[in-house]
Amino acid sequence: MEQFAPVRRSKDGQPVRYLVVDDSVFARKNLAQMIETFGGQLAGEAGDGMTALTEYERTNPDIVLMDITMPQMEGIEAAEKIVRQHPEARIVMVSSVGYQENIVAALQRGARHFVQKPVKPEVLYEVIKYVLGEDGTVAQAAGAGA
Repeated sequence: MEQFAPVRRSKDGQPVRYLVVDDSVFARKNLAQMIETFGGQLAGEAGDGMTALTEYERTNPDIVLMDITMPQMEGIEAAEKIVRQHPEARIVMVSSVGYQENIVAALQRGARHFVQKPVKPEVLYEVIKYVLGEDGTVAQAAGAGA
């Protein structure tokens, strides 16, 4: 997998901490591998929206990567509940269900961005940098393989 320049927290230069929420273990492992190539740290993971709420409280991550379609509680509802409690929360929806209405609903309820599955590392990297407020783009990564 391609290496990327490490994405760091701007306030203290520490690795970005992620909470990965997806009902697929394979998808969580895949995202965790990408996070590592971005210099990030897996703070926690959850397989459904209900667990995502408790994991967010427990880990206080810098960014959440959240699937939409999950058992117990859908990702959009979980995102809304997290943002209601933590307005500063940065949530990126990651889903194969890329219907316009789902994307709009997720953004209206507090998600900061949306990434379509299958996730391309260079796309996720740029979205994470954008959501964390880093300026500049990695033209090399964005242009590679496009």
